[in-house]
Amino acid sequence: MSTKTPSQSKATLTEIVLPNDTNNLNNLMGGRLLHWMDIAAAITAHRHCNRACVTASVNNVSFEHPIPKGSIVTLEAIISRAFTSSMEIFIDVWIEDTLSGNKTKCNEAIYTFVAVDTMGKPAKVPKVNPETDLEKKRFDGALRRRQLSLILAGKLKAQDASELKALFA
Repeated sequence: MSTKTPSQSKATLTEIVLPNDTNNLNNLMGGRLLHWMDIAAAITAHRHCNRACVTASVNNVSFEHPIPKGSIVTLEAIISRAFTSSMEIFIDVWIEDTLSGNKTKCNEAIYTFVAVDTMGKPAKVPKVNPETDLEKKRFDGALRRRQLSLILAGKLKAQDASELKALFA
């Protein structure tokens, strides 16, 4: 199976926050942002393995700053690590100042997608070869996050989580 760099699989999605996207405080609804994140992550997963992919989990979402109506929102999704059939994808959310063009990071999330074959069964995916310092940091952390998720789901015993145990050794 081949290996890809994270930049070969990334996706960028840009949206404008319209009145129908907002809550009664005139900020982007969290559910709408989750929808956009899911789309960006799905495109990233598909680009990585060139096959159908499904959302397996939303592992972390951080709503750091509200996103006001009229904002230009850019979501940057990039794969952090691939396992056998699953892929961890980071999404960074930026808002753009319409006057200066400056971008501010306001939210982030981590999604997990699984590649599937034509029968809906998990399919193998290419490995990831991180290049930048940030890609390497996210790649290294992905195994710990995966082990924690598997423990919480009852699919891995805590004593078998070698990467997590190494944090405390």
